[in-house]
Amino acid sequence: MIYPILWQDDSVFLIDQTRIPAEYRLVKIDRIEDMAHGIKTMIVRGAPAIGVAAAYGMYLGAREIETDNKSIFLEKLAFFGQQLRQTRPTAVNLFWAIDRMLKTAQETEGTVEQIKTVLLETAKTINQEDIQTCQAIGDKGLEVLPPSPQKLRILTHCNAGALATAGYGTALGVIRSAWKAERLVRVYADETRPRLQGAKLTAWECVQEGIPVTVITDNMAAHCMKKGMIDAVIVGADRIAANGDTANKIGTYSLALVAKAHQIPFFVAAPLSTIDFQLATGAEITIEERDFAEVYQVGDTVLTPPGVDFYNPAFDVTPAELITKIITEYGAVNPGDLKQFQ
Repeated sequence: MIYPILWQDDSVFLIDQTRIPAEYRLVKIDRIEDMAHGIKTMIVRGAPAIGVAAAYGMYLGAREIETDNKSIFLEKLAFFGQQLRQTRPTAVNLFWAIDRMLKTAQETEGTVEQIKTVLLETAKTINQEDIQTCQAIGDKGLEVLPPSPQKLRILTHCNAGALATAGYGTALGVIRSAWKAERLVRVYADETRPRLQGAKLTAWECVQEGIPVTVITDNMAAHCMKKGMIDAVIVGADRIAANGDTANKIGTYSLALVAKAHQIPFFVAAPLSTIDFQLATGAEITIEERDFAEVYQVGDTVLTPPGVDFYNPAFDVTPAELITKIITEYGAVNPGDLKQFQ
């Protein structure tokens, strides 16, 4: 199994996802500033993985605070939390993990050193819980995949695999479970412009585990569906509103529209921590906009002529009515029924 976040020798080690598939490299993180940089620059990415990384980041920040005064300690810890919140504004797991760490610090009795110890154990717990949650999502997703006399062909977008979580994955977790159950024949992975997470990360994960995978460009999905090559679509999520509207990597919305036009089920796989019950609809979700260079440049090659303008939203919002089911660790539900988990 791939574990993108490891606690070892009093440090955090992240798989540098910006280098895959050309190079497998671990980055050692010892300071909260380094963790913030790792999240911001997408060394670590994917909503659940960002949440786990943030939890460890909060402990690293706590470790740097030199005071025996609990009030001063909590004030500085809250400041570090604010630093981490500013790295990626769309992924709600980031805020959830920070809030959980802050609440743990506030409610833990004892000395500052004892609080620091509890914070490390909490970060480790969040890490392990996410792995278990993803495995449960995989099993629950297997229950709702369309029945078919033949093995399934599943299309996914971006990367919602082990690399995007603490391990196993959400959307790719369902696909892993289908592969283990011998219900899957092939994965189709959208390349996912502009960062190419599907072509680089999802394809890499499938190759590591021997799962047959075909990479297609983002604009091939409708053609593949029309030709009868796709049986279901499964994607992850970075934030889900209370009504089921879902923010995920840019291009997910158009994929959902195409799936509906071809009467192909469209599933979202995500843990409950990705649901933001404070937001009534997806219209309230903040959409991160990233560096224009992601659009006009690949490596050292500039793709566009001088003088053009750019727009680079990292996410879009898929309306709940386009989603067949949302698969959580507690089961698959209609988007409108999420409030039962509130």
